[in-house]
Amino acid sequence: MTLRIAFALVCSLACLNATAQTGGPVAPGSGPAAQRPRIALVLSGGGARGGAHIGVLKVLEELRVPVDMVVGTSAGAIVGAAYATGLPLATIEEEMKGLSTATLFHDVVRDNLPMRRKADDAANYVGPEMGLGPHGLSLPKGAVAGVALEAVLRRLTARQRSVNFNHFPVPFRAIATDLATSEMVELDHGSLTQAVRASMAIPAVISPVELDGRLLVDGGVTRNLPVDVARRMGADIVIAVNIGTPLLRREDITSLLSASEQMLRILTTTNVAQSLKELGPRDVLITPDLSRVSSSDFDHLADAARAGEAAARAARNALAVHGLSPAEFTALLAAREAAQDPGGQRIDAIKVSGTQRVNPQAVLDGMQTQAGQPFDANRVDQDLQRLYGWGDFEAVSYTFSEEPGQGRVLTARVTEKSWGPHYLRFGLGLSSDFAGGSFFNLLATHRATWLNRLGAEWRNDIQIGQTDRLRTEWFQPLHPTQRFFAAAHLGGERSPFELFSDEGVRVARFRLEHYGYGADLGLQLGTQGQLRLGVQRGRVRLQNDTSLLPPGLFEADADTAALVLRLQLDTLDNVRFPRAGYALDVKLHQSQPRWGASDDYRKLSAAFRTAVGFGRHALEFSAQGVKASGGTLPAYETSFLGGFQRLSGYKTNEVFGNEFVLGRVNYSHRLTNVGFLEGAYAGVSLEAARIGDTAFGSQREKSRYGFAVYLAMDTPLGPVYLALGRGDHRRHAAYFYLGQP
Repeated sequence: MTLRIAFALVCSLACLNATAQTGGPVAPGSGPAAQRPRIALVLSGGGARGGAHIGVLKVLEELRVPVDMVVGTSAGAIVGAAYATGLPLATIEEEMKGLSTATLFHDVVRDNLPMRRKADDAANYVGPEMGLGPHGLSLPKGAVAGVALEAVLRRLTARQRSVNFNHFPVPFRAIATDLATSEMVELDHGSLTQAVRASMAIPAVISPVELDGRLLVDGGVTRNLPVDVARRMGADIVIAVNIGTPLLRREDITSLLSASEQMLRILTTTNVAQSLKELGPRDVLITPDLSRVSSSDFDHLADAARAGEAAARAARNALAVHGLSPAEFTALLAAREAAQDPGGQRIDAIKVSGTQRVNPQAVLDGMQTQAGQPFDANRVDQDLQRLYGWGDFEAVSYTFSEEPGQGRVLTARVTEKSWGPHYLRFGLGLSSDFAGGSFFNLLATHRATWLNRLGAEWRNDIQIGQTDRLRTEWFQPLHPTQRFFAAAHLGGERSPFELFSDEGVRVARFRLEHYGYGADLGLQLGTQGQLRLGVQRGRVRLQNDTSLLPPGLFEADADTAALVLRLQLDTLDNVRFPRAGYALDVKLHQSQPRWGASDDYRKLSAAFRTAVGFGRHALEFSAQGVKASGGTLPAYETSFLGGFQRLSGYKTNEVFGNEFVLGRVNYSHRLTNVGFLEGAYAGVSLEAARIGDTAFGSQREKSRYGFAVYLAMDTPLGPVYLALGRGDHRRHAAYFYLGQP
C-alpha cells in the first residue's frame, strides 16, 4: 500500500512538472508515455435529468476510466465544467443539491429586496415589470434572470484558473445556440460560469447571455449531444450520455405552454438523432431510464443520479476495457484535483463595470464586501443578489483576477436593464362572497429611476375599482448609500364607507374622499426596515353613493393636518404564503388644530405577522389593531372588518368601529411542490376581534369570531382562494378571492 501511494505521488509530481514546462495543464493521458486512445465524455442536456451525469461519473471513477476531455450541453455543461476544472465528484454532488426548482425560478431571496420593492408585494401585480420607452412597451428577455442559478454555478466552477478552456485539468467545451443566427456555438474561453449559464439559458424561461457580441441560449436547440465537437477535439473514443427529454404524447399537448415546449423538444430530438448516427463501434452510449424524472423537477436530482449510475453499470463491460491501473488512476485524479479555489485570498481592490445610469459608487456602497477583506464567495453572492434586488439590473456577476499594479481585483459586472429606466406594471384584485358582495380593483404603477446621481425615483400609482386612488411620490436619497432619504408625495383616494345593521343588512353606502400632500424624512434600516417622520395636509369629505340618508348626518367636511411617525420591518420570506420571518408596521398619527386640522386626536395603529414552516406545513400568526388616545377619533378614521380572513363569515367591511384588535392563526398545507409559482395549498384560518364602536356614540364593545377553510393556488394572475367562512351570530359566506387577503 505504501509503495502504491508513493508511486501515485511521483506520477502526480511528474504531471505537475509537465504543466509547468508547457505553460498549461496537460490533458490526462496525453503525455509522451500515453499509448491509450483519448477518451471524450459527451454529456447531453435535459434539465433536472442532468443529475444522471453524476451517477455515470461515479461509475467511471469506480472502473478507473480516464476522461481526457469533456463536452457538455445545458445540464451536461454544469456537471462537465465542474469535473473538468478538478472539482471532486463528491463536492459536485453536494453543490448540485443547491440547484433546486425554487432556486432556478426565483432570482433573489426576498430578504435581499429593499423595502420599497417589498412594499410592492402587497399589490397583486400581474406579469413582469415592463419597460416604457419611445418605441412603446418592452418585456424582459426571460421569465427569470438566473441570478440565484449563477451563484450555484460559481461554486461549481470556482477552480477555473485560465480563461482558455484547453488549459483546464480536463479540456472542456460548453455548447450554446446563437439566438440571432441559429448557429451552434462552441464556448472554449472566457468566464466558465457565463459559458455554462449561456449553455442552459432555456429560451423564454431564463434570460439569454450576451458573450462576444452574440446573444446565446440553450445549446440543446442546435446540439444536445455534441459528439462532433468531441471528434474535433481529438477524441478516439466517445462515451456519450443521452438524457434528452422525449417528445410529449398527443394527449399531453393541452395548452400554449405545452405546445411551445413540444417545439423545443422536436428541435432537440432531431439533432440528437443526427448525433447518434455519428457514434462508432468503439464508442459507448449510455441512456439512463429517466421516465420518472421530468426536466423541470430539480428537486429530484438524486433520483436522476441513481438512474445514471444504474445505466452506467449496465454498460460496465464496454467501459471497463478502458480502465487504468489503480496507481495510474490515483495519479490522474491527484493531478486533476490539484487546483484550489480562491477562498480566503485577500481582495486588494474592487471595481464596477457596466454602469451607465446607475452611480458606480452606489454599487460599491451597496456591497458588504470591501477591499482588504479575504475573498468570501458566499458574501459576494449575497452582495450580487442584493444589487439585483434593486430592480435596476438584468444581470449581475463578478470576476476575481490578478491585475498588474493592482493585485487581486474583484470586479462587479452589472448589466443595466435594456428596457429601463422607465417601468410600468399592472395589477388586478377580485373578490366575491357569492351573495352580492363583489368588487374589483385595477391598478397600474409607473416608475422612473435614477433621475440623478443619488438615485432619485419618481413613482406614480393609479387604481380604479372598489377603491379609487391616485398618488405620486418623489423619492430622493441623500447619499449614494441611499440610507438617508427625503420624499414628497401628493394624492387622493375615494373608498367605500358602508353601514350595516346588526343583522348584516347594508343600510347606507357613502364614498369617503381624502386628498392631500406631505413630505417625509427617512432612514433605511438595511433591507429589513424603514423609519419615516413626516407631515401631512389634506381634506376629507363624505359623499353620497346609494344611501337615502344625507352624509352630513354622519360627518362634515374636515381639514387634516398631522405629524406621522412610521416604522416598518419586514423579514418575511414570502408575503402570500410565508414560512419564516416577520413583518411589523407601526404608525403614530398626531392631529392638532394648531397645525390646521379640524380635529384633535392621536391614533396608534399596528400590524404584525410571523410564520414558521416545517415540511409541507406552515403556521402563521398575525395581529393588528387601532387605538385612540387624547381624544375621540372622527368618523373618517373608522376602521372596517369583515370578509375573508378579516372575520370570515361576515360580509366585506360589515363590522366597523373607531378602535379594534384582530388576531388570526392560519394553518396551511402545501399540496404541490414550489416551481415558477408557489404551488397549491389547503388551509384553515381562525380569527377573533374586539371592536370598540364609538363612531356614532353607541359606546359599546363587541367580540367577534371567524373561521374559514380554503384552497389556494398561485397562478400567473396571482394567488387565488376558494373559501368557506363562518362567523358567530350564524354568519356564513363563501369566497372567491384573487390577490392578497
